[in-house]
Amino acid sequence: MIAEDGDEGRWNALANAASAYLRSAMHQPVQWMEWGDAAFDRAVSEDKPILLDIGAVWCHWCHVMDRESYENTDTAQIINEHFVAVKVDRDERPDVDARYQAAVSAISGQGGWPLTAFLTPEGKPYFGGTYFPPDDRHGRPSFQRVLLTMADAFEGRRTEVNESAASVMNAIEHNEAFSGRASGALEEIGTELLAKMVASTLKNADPRHGGFGAQPKFPHSSAVDLLIGVASRTDAGATSTIQMSGLGMMSVAEASKLVVLLTLDKMAKGGIHDHLAGGFHRYSVDEHWVVPHFEKMAYDNSELLKNYLHGYQAFGDEELARVARDVMRWMEEWLSDRELGGFYASQDADYSLDDDGDYFTWTLDEAAEVLTTQELAVAAAYYDVGEIGDMHHNVAKNVLHVKRALDAVARKAGVDALEARTLLDSAKGKMLAARLARPTPYVDKTMYVAWNAMCISATLEAGRVLDAKEARGFALKSLDRALATAWGGPEHGLSHVVAYGEAGGKVERVAGVLDDYVFLGHAALDAWEMTGEMRYYEAAEALMEISLERFYDPVGGGFFDTQKAVEGERSLGVLGARRKPLQDSPTPAGNPIAAMLLLRLDALNGSAGYAAKAQETLSTFAGVVEHFGLYAATYALALQRLLMPAVQVCVVGEDAAAGELEAAALRQYAANKSVVRLRRTQLEALPPELQKTLPYLPKLNAGESFAVVCSGNVCHPPVSAVAGLEKLLEAGTAG
Repeated sequence: MIAEDGDEGRWNALANAASAYLRSAMHQPVQWMEWGDAAFDRAVSEDKPILLDIGAVWCHWCHVMDRESYENTDTAQIINEHFVAVKVDRDERPDVDARYQAAVSAISGQGGWPLTAFLTPEGKPYFGGTYFPPDDRHGRPSFQRVLLTMADAFEGRRTEVNESAASVMNAIEHNEAFSGRASGALEEIGTELLAKMVASTLKNADPRHGGFGAQPKFPHSSAVDLLIGVASRTDAGATSTIQMSGLGMMSVAEASKLVVLLTLDKMAKGGIHDHLAGGFHRYSVDEHWVVPHFEKMAYDNSELLKNYLHGYQAFGDEELARVARDVMRWMEEWLSDRELGGFYASQDADYSLDDDGDYFTWTLDEAAEVLTTQELAVAAAYYDVGEIGDMHHNVAKNVLHVKRALDAVARKAGVDALEARTLLDSAKGKMLAARLARPTPYVDKTMYVAWNAMCISATLEAGRVLDAKEARGFALKSLDRALATAWGGPEHGLSHVVAYGEAGGKVERVAGVLDDYVFLGHAALDAWEMTGEMRYYEAAEALMEISLERFYDPVGGGFFDTQKAVEGERSLGVLGARRKPLQDSPTPAGNPIAAMLLLRLDALNGSAGYAAKAQETLSTFAGVVEHFGLYAATYALALQRLLMPAVQVCVVGEDAAAGELEAAALRQYAANKSVVRLRRTQLEALPPELQKTLPYLPKLNAGESFAVVCSGNVCHPPVSAVAGLEKLLEAGTAG
């Protein structure tokens, strides 16, 4: 939704922005400014409060509030007279968003987007909320009334405003600045804590519809991966029993498998899954997964791709592999710069505010226009397309979701199962072609380092597990682009953005946050495991070293989300508040992701004390993590990796036999397993721990391809037969 206005004189300062979201507001009568020194200096010099609006290009209600309020000249006049207006893209500035989300949650009890906050000239929040309607509605005051009230409070009751701001600042400075060692001995971490977190996750599971909790329903990919890992284990924690609501007593492993398979099945069949173009929408507004919020995010699809891959590896269900390929198809066609490499950020829910999901949904008449009678009979029954649909704003609109099995649809239509599949595939192709002719929701082609890295890791893994050579090549191209463009080496560090998606505006470097460093570190290490190229290992190690230097708290333990301020550097607003991300919101949290990277690297370098820092990081949060429950699933994944001995499979060779060994090593999922593929020529340059063993193995002289399995501190003799490798892996990854 980019503004197109030929009268440049009417544009506000956002015309100079690089962000697609900010540029979409450049035509508004509000005198918007970007987050930066100029806005804060103006607020101080004019002694005006700041109106802060935080949103995203994919956010439907952000665009609603834009149209209702920020494009209204009367509302704009109030804002311009009484406030300095600052607009922030939450994807471009996650550091700003995270802190003001915490502030508004402390004030109102809820956060989200659009985020509307009222700040002192120094940037301290004294009031806030999310969406405000243009008139008094459903118990909510009109936005104009809120604006005038907040302006009056600042001008006439400054002492109250300052006291309120100080209270909010105190809350956000302490709520997420966890400190382990600073408050005494580090908390004990072990199997008991992991068992509690697994049990908490299982007890939040919906035994009827899959997923966790009630409506609205989010995928919670880290929780799904956690349970896949538990279902694959045979240790005491997995064989202990748990009472599942409506299902009785069963082992933790059995319960985990049941929850995972139900969740993956229901999501794949639901409207949250785009059955025509592939990929998944952000979340479902109902507990049945039928009606989604239609935006599609890079980070959701990367993590769901891994869920379906891991489910396929763990349980061997080909349907899970099909869904994984479906996610890859959408990412390839819609989310990829095929020429230069890289993954885009998101696809909008709507093409305009009058759309409201219409692009993705169907009336029965719309389907009948493009399908034959037989195709319609099968597709309408399979996807539950009827005269009365699922959308509140237009009850004739249907969200495609699988209502019944295809064999039952075939019997009702009077055709055999094979013909029903042929008719359904034909119908899907025609409906997709017809949908592509509709005005298309905007794709934000901005490439953020962390989200890009998540997509790279998922695509590398999918390429290996599903033997998709083109996917592997594109992922490496994307990683090379990120490292070449965003990584400035130890001196300059990472930027947050690989590339902006829109031409125009002035591109200013945004410093990378913790997520950028650790997710890119994982992607680089994934690339090394697949290729054996040391430049990727060295990049992962360099990214970790800079993360420890700039983000790690040597006093209290754990990682801050933003790097330490340089002496004399100005921290605008609440950016001086330190926070240590523990909660998955919305992406996996930075601290457990950092801990997992430390553990992966420790298994390879063995000399940098990485394992100790990983343990310190997890210990920092051990006293509070149970309270986060489902939202700390990534922490539980990291704890699981810490407690289980690492299993490392190195496959050496270039021939078909080596390929068979690699495929066998990848076939079964285990949370503690890594698979490294090496050519013989690469044995001359290896990470320190591998350098001690691999070059001296007897199989090297025999000239045949082989695999070496190391578990914990024990390395087994090399094997050349797939059966021998599978036997070793079965013993080493059971937990």
